[in-house]
Amino acid sequence: MKLITQTGLFLASALLLVACGAPTETVETSDAQEVAEATGVTLTLDPAATTIAWTGYKPAGKHFGKIPATTGTLAVEGDQITGGTFTFDITGLKIEDLEEGSEDYGKLWGHLQSDDFFDAANHPTATFEITGAEPFSADDVIADKEEFETEYTPAADSELSPQAPTHWISGNLTMRGTTKNIKFPATVSIEDGTVTAMAGFNIDRTAWGLSYGDESDAVDKAKDQFIYNTVSLQLNVKAN
Repeated sequence: MKLITQTGLFLASALLLVACGAPTETVETSDAQEVAEATGVTLTLDPAATTIAWTGYKPAGKHFGKIPATTGTLAVEGDQITGGTFTFDITGLKIEDLEEGSEDYGKLWGHLQSDDFFDAANHPTATFEITGAEPFSADDVIADKEEFETEYTPAADSELSPQAPTHWISGNLTMRGTTKNIKFPATVSIEDGTVTAMAGFNIDRTAWGLSYGDESDAVDKAKDQFIYNTVSLQLNVKAN
């Protein structure tokens, strides 16, 4: 009944948006696209101030942590982002809800590095290459994906997004040897030779081959024995 009720609310909200004529934008994953031609001034990524925060969910709980940045550049022309490439160290992944050095930490870290997830032995880094940037309209509404309801349902895209996005950023994300294009809202500030950017959104991990514990099995859903395919990412980027 709870799921039916939430489905009804979701549909009602969607119909209300259509009736009001508000543009609805979604966080999207698609095939890899041509990388944008970087023009203007090239800035260097500040690794100490740049991270990906991640959260993974299952019905009985969640785990979260960070993946550090190693290298990167960002191209800016006037007040426009024209390109950029960032590299993140999968082997440097941190788990922040468990005590580092503990047995549980070691088990989870090893599992995430294994072929079940990132296959870090063969793919130790992840990269993100900007393919486009466009203004975020004040009328844009971030549409949320409906999720299977449990105590630890993944956070919605509208919750993860910065409060006042300025741009829609598109880019090719490569993990585990697979490249997919993602589009997400971000707040970008360009001032005195420094660019800072914040973003929060969800991805479907299985699109990159991270398929362990795939939630699609109805039997596993009934037993609450699965890992959500949805992973929440929050980016903080700084370039000087």
